[in-house]
Amino acid sequence: MNGTNLIDLLKYRQSDRAYLSNPVEKEKLERIIEAGRLAPSACNAQPWKFVIVDEPELKNRIADCTSSKILGMNHFTKQAPIHIVIIEEKANFTSNAGSLIKNKTFPLIDIGIAAEHICLQAASEGLGTCMLGWFNEPKVKKLLNIPKSKRVPLIITLGYSASETREKRRKDIKDIVSYNSY
Repeated sequence: MNGTNLIDLLKYRQSDRAYLSNPVEKEKLERIIEAGRLAPSACNAQPWKFVIVDEPELKNRIADCTSSKILGMNHFTKQAPIHIVIIEEKANFTSNAGSLIKNKTFPLIDIGIAAEHICLQAASEGLGTCMLGWFNEPKVKKLLNIPKSKRVPLIITLGYSASETREKRRKDIKDIVSYNSY
């Protein structure tokens, strides 16, 4: 997908739930993480840390934390060769003050932006991703030695997709856009 325009990249990027066993090249992974690092954040707080989980046994244990037998969710996660665990780090004073004053959680917004940068760069590298919010956070934190005081809002699976690109189902533009008034 290198050299495509943004709209084509956005159409290509999807939540992949089937992966090939091919390993991800280190150079591609480094560019993907760099894209996350370059994401904007409120008051330049950069309230994130990315833990790359690529050791197969540990990655499978993290995958076990993401699946639910009762709800039948996320059973694909063991297929992905890499899991990127995003930890919410302390924001700086101005970002925290803004969060309080405006009643918005800027660090979570920032992490969402960084996560999408990661996913878009992965798509541009020909890789698939899926953002996961459903997982056993205490178990993930224990497996990765993440301090109890930290939060883990997202895990991103990463690898070569085993799925064809699906056509996106989105609301009609007239249902989500208005000008100058609600």
